[in-house]
Amino acid sequence: MDDDFHYSVYQLFSNAYSTLSRLGKERNLQPIRSCCSGCGFSSWIAIIKYSANLKNSAEIAEFFFVDTTPFVDKYFLEPKDHKYDWRGVLPRERYLSKLLKDLEIALKGSSANWKIVVGHHTIRSIGHHGDTQELINQLLPILEANDVDMYINGHDHCLEHIISTSSQIQFLTSGGGSKAWRGDINKNRKDGTKFYYDGQGFMSVELEQTNAKVVYYDIYGNVLHVVNLSKALRSVYAI
Repeated sequence: MDDDFHYSVYQLFSNAYSTLSRLGKERNLQPIRSCCSGCGFSSWIAIIKYSANLKNSAEIAEFFFVDTTPFVDKYFLEPKDHKYDWRGVLPRERYLSKLLKDLEIALKGSSANWKIVVGHHTIRSIGHHGDTQELINQLLPILEANDVDMYINGHDHCLEHIISTSSQIQFLTSGGGSKAWRGDINKNRKDGTKFYYDGQGFMSVELEQTNAKVVYYDIYGNVLHVVNLSKALRSVYAI
């Protein structure tokens, strides 16, 4: 299985727990077939529900972690020298169908103010790997139909903010941990691109009931880009 994906999932869960634990007391991890690909379950989704520390308060946010690796055709058709452990994933079509169905049910049942989906691979990117067409075709329609606010990913080694031209989704890439400064940018695909940084850095997300703030930093902690979102006004502005 893709080591980058396993590390990404571990890192995202660790960061999510360390960040969310400071925001309130009611933290509930609800796994749906909660296991990485290769562990023998039929699909991999994990959900983190998050509520404010207020009596009868609505959930502020719900995070949906999705296994995106089995969507990518080239891992099956052109593996080259890479070796993947597909136990629990094959037959692939059945695995993906179950994963998408589970995700759709979970999204439809969510009452959270903010719905945030996290996966390793990009949906939209102007970086080295670019768009992942398989996710555009299969995953994106479900996100759009269920009012997902953000899709957070790694994979491309850059920092990036792209807004959807057909929905409210913000595509947020935080993959600037290594292999930086490639200068590998698709200059012909800048539609919706609000920010791109080819160097190393990281991203933070701050959530309130009706407001969200995403900040991109370089490796020294300098602010590079700020995204402010408002559920009430459905507005986005960046500095």
